[in-house]
Amino acid sequence: MPNRTLIVSSSDISREQAAIKATVDYIHSDGAENNLRILISHYLAGYNSIRLTTKKGFSANDRKFIKDSVRQKLIGLELVEESRNDLVFQCLLNYNDLPLCRVIKNMYGLVLSMLEDSMTALRDRIEELAEDVIQRDDDVDRFYLLGVRQLKASIEDIELSNKIGIRHPRECLGYRLIIKSIERVGDHAVKIAKNVLKMDAGINADDPIFKMAEISRKVFESSIGSMEEEDLQVINKIVVEAKKVSQFGVSLESRHDEDLCTVELSMILESLRRVAEYSADIAEISINMNVKQI
Repeated sequence: MPNRTLIVSSSDISREQAAIKATVDYIHSDGAENNLRILISHYLAGYNSIRLTTKKGFSANDRKFIKDSVRQKLIGLELVEESRNDLVFQCLLNYNDLPLCRVIKNMYGLVLSMLEDSMTALRDRIEELAEDVIQRDDDVDRFYLLGVRQLKASIEDIELSNKIGIRHPRECLGYRLIIKSIERVGDHAVKIAKNVLKMDAGINADDPIFKMAEISRKVFESSIGSMEEEDLQVINKIVVEAKKVSQFGVSLESRHDEDLCTVELSMILESLRRVAEYSADIAEISINMNVKQI
């Protein structure tokens, strides 16, 4: 291996064939949402089979909530067995079909479209578009959770690491921070959309807030591109530009323009500033990941 270690593995038992199963007791007093959180933690830990079980039996509402939530949030996890007391979910995902680079690409594409559409909804006061942005966040979360699952598993399985495109275990931390930053940018696109729904009218297209949105979007695009950039000075310029965008947002908010003094517009400006800051974080992580190791 690159770190001069020797790995000896058995070809008789693959990771997929290993008994990676978990049984989770459903605690009725905790509520369906808390139980779902425990189920998700087992999905992230890499279990291929998760049995949710209860002696009392599932109520109709709890059963529906768990099944719908798994379908909406967890890629590859399918209900394969169901009874009064048990729900058995199996992960049918093939990592070769969805490597980490594709997961990140899909997350980025979704989030970028959410940013663009949330600002279009602000300009033209399109409630349906704002609501659609909010709904798309579920898809971003699905890819985020899948990415976390892949990264956790790749730390322990060098063969899986190669399958999903991890060159060295130390990259896992960097990618973990990157996908979290992308997910947070998506959350701020949702915040923008929610504030649009609270407003009574659209905003003039000449308003400086749209200039802020445009440069925030561009710096986000550049930060994702920095992951494949080898020139550290080029990536450094992206970090500097992102910080300028954040400062520009502060100057806009401090203007004595009554149109920009509404709570909703102030919140939207703050979200755009946060997009720039998360973009700077992504670029900084790219610098750290692209430094040649000794």
